[in-house]
Amino acid sequence: MSVLAWILVASLAGGALSVLCAAAFALTARGAWVPHLVSYAIGALLGAAFLEVLPQAVAAQGDIETTAAIVLAGILGFFVLEKLVLWRHCHDDHCEGHEPRAPAHDHGRSGLLILVGDTFHNFVDGVLVAAAFMQDVRLGLITALAIIAHEIPQEVGDFLILLHSGYSRLKAFLYNLLSSLATLVGGCLAYFALSPAQGVVPVFLALGAASMIYVAVADLIPGLHRRPELRATIQQVLLIGAGIATVRLAHGLVERLPV
Repeated sequence: MSVLAWILVASLAGGALSVLCAAAFALTARGAWVPHLVSYAIGALLGAAFLEVLPQAVAAQGDIETTAAIVLAGILGFFVLEKLVLWRHCHDDHCEGHEPRAPAHDHGRSGLLILVGDTFHNFVDGVLVAAAFMQDVRLGLITALAIIAHEIPQEVGDFLILLHSGYSRLKAFLYNLLSSLATLVGGCLAYFALSPAQGVVPVFLALGAASMIYVAVADLIPGLHRRPELRATIQQVLLIGAGIATVRLAHGLVERLPV
């Protein structure tokens, strides 16, 4: 397949497929699975960032100090965006939208906020997917895998918040699905914008690594500390390790693909 075809397929898988899986989880009331998915997603994100995306960014940039500076700037930038409530997630059953004593709904305010933030997030994921595939198809596949791993638990949380905000199940599903298409838009726009300027691809790879690190460390890991008991901690460590191992296994598998 062409690079553009890979980007289209991976963007759809990272967006629409995640929403379909999230809806299945949410509608079957298996929210207890979300913390386990989050632990696995942390491993997949950190594994992809440190073992795949960052090494490729350094190799393409040719300057480790420049790449490190871009990653640092990216982490700071994502912090600012989250402070401005442009990027807000809910990953487990203990957030504001899932409190058992919360009001029946909030007239759609938190749901609208989630949709805006999630659309932006999906667009950024699409840009990252495009940059990774334009560097190397195998890197793109591993990056898409990491994105899918963290999108599913995030979309479960988003779906439940929309229900809390007063949306019907059908509307919550359709709005989430529509928001997921931003991944496809971001991937397509990035492909046509980055093709004439291949020199900026390493910059987007470094920013993509910063995004993965920030989401894992700032958004996901704090939620794991709500379960400090030893058994939960062991489960979390094992699942994080499984996420990292999946990235390494995927690397070996995609190396054998005829791409």
